Amino acid sequence: MELSSPAFRDGDPIPEEYGYTEGNVNPLLEISDVPSEAESLVLVVDDPDAVEPAGKIWIHWLVWNVDPTRKRIPEDWSTDTSSAVEGENDYGEVGYGGPNPPDREHTYRFRLFALDDTLNVREGGSLDDLERAMEGHVVDEALYEGTYAP
Repeated sequence: MELSSPAFRDGDPIPEEYGYTEGNVNPLLEISDVPSEAESLVLVVDDPDAVEPAGKIWIHWLVWNVDPTRKRIPEDWSTDTSSAVEGENDYGEVGYGGPNPPDREHTYRFRLFALDDTLNVREGGSLDDLERAMEGHVVDEALYEGTYAP
């Protein structure tokens, strides 16, 4: 399974307009080679470099029950419960919260998981809720990274 974006290459800087204090919209993401046994997809966007300034890995976006036949997550995607479910990010909001490093350039992870089931996790759920529900259901995963500087 692969995850990519025409907005930036893997490991390259994420364009400014996707930042929290700028446009605060998610970049277009492209999905390919999803396993045939996948029943749903989960997207987790986080910032592991936030551990030092924030004391934890900062969650920017949680999305689950994405249709496994979906090939693109459009820029500034507005989900509804029929297309996917979103969780609460660490800004205290449901949905996407863009990069906003307080100290230096950070690396942001876009992690895509293919599951053999759909998840019964309420909208606004946390990463802990999501990880508990995903346990034992991950059939594949993909990683795509970008950097963002203040």
